[in-house]
Amino acid sequence: MTANPVLVEVTRGEMVESRHRGSVAVVGANGQTIAGIGDVTRLIYPRSALKPLQALHLIESGAAAAYQLGEREIALACASHNAEAQHVATVIRWLKRLGLDESALECGAHPPRRSFDREALLHQGKTPGPAHNNCSGKHCGFLTAALHEEHPTQAYITREHPVQQAVMSLIGELAGSSFQEVPKGIDGCGIPVAGIRLDRLATAFRRFATGDGLSGARASAAQQVYKAMVNQPFMVAGTNRWCTNAIEAGRGAFIVKTGAEGVYCGAVPEAGIGIALKIDDGAHRASECAMGAVLSKIPCLETLFADSPPELTRAAVKNVAGKTVGEIRPAAAFQKMITRDLG
Repeated sequence: MTANPVLVEVTRGEMVESRHRGSVAVVGANGQTIAGIGDVTRLIYPRSALKPLQALHLIESGAAAAYQLGEREIALACASHNAEAQHVATVIRWLKRLGLDESALECGAHPPRRSFDREALLHQGKTPGPAHNNCSGKHCGFLTAALHEEHPTQAYITREHPVQQAVMSLIGELAGSSFQEVPKGIDGCGIPVAGIRLDRLATAFRRFATGDGLSGARASAAQQVYKAMVNQPFMVAGTNRWCTNAIEAGRGAFIVKTGAEGVYCGAVPEAGIGIALKIDDGAHRASECAMGAVLSKIPCLETLFADSPPELTRAAVKNVAGKTVGEIRPAAAFQKMITRDLG
């Protein structure tokens, strides 16, 4: 088996200290793979990168309209958030609108991502609850759909629950994939996951971006989710997060979404492009860098990236004293590949 190419290098001083291999699929017009770097047919778990597609059921089912959800809530349904005060407060208000409280969330609790927010909880004498889980917005979306469709709210995370069945079916239709005979597992927040080819995942995001082949209702739902993400980028992730910074810099030209274990997905409507990538060793730092490198080579985005912060494609490596001692950068061979395929 041929190893995937090195996509990202991490330097320190004059030497490359670490290298991250991975694969990238960019799918364009007519569902053609216009850039297939590495093994794009290997099955992966999309993890949280799938959230914008999962949120479509919240809209399609009529649940979002029935409970008068706005863009903040819809963006939060797509989020892997920091559990900053605005994120948590929005989750609590959303649950209250449903007539529920935190105990209805089956995602489990974990501390906020940032030390600032962890310390704030400590000073308040509070412990993290399920609303602090970075996936709590997505779980609110599942609960909203369950209530609207008159399904049980208990065990809404199980593979057999009608909401999860509907969401999995929706993803399969977007990707043109069957999940019957693929590896299955459980995500970090407890929901079912299924293996999918990277090129099929990119296809799903292309169709999300363009509405190509979708019913009017599904295309409208995709536009609503897309608008919520570009209008509320803070809710998608939070302070100093790559997802939020990239979406803000894009000014509506694209959306991106991170997933655990080095997965990243994106959608560029003007170019009719869907993107999915996976870093073999699961490194988050490498997936951000690789996604920035791909986006920067898409012709309709080149000018935008030329005017954007360099951190979207290269990140500084700093020592304990805060001095820059290296960088996280796209590998030269990887840049040549995407320039060749996308330029």
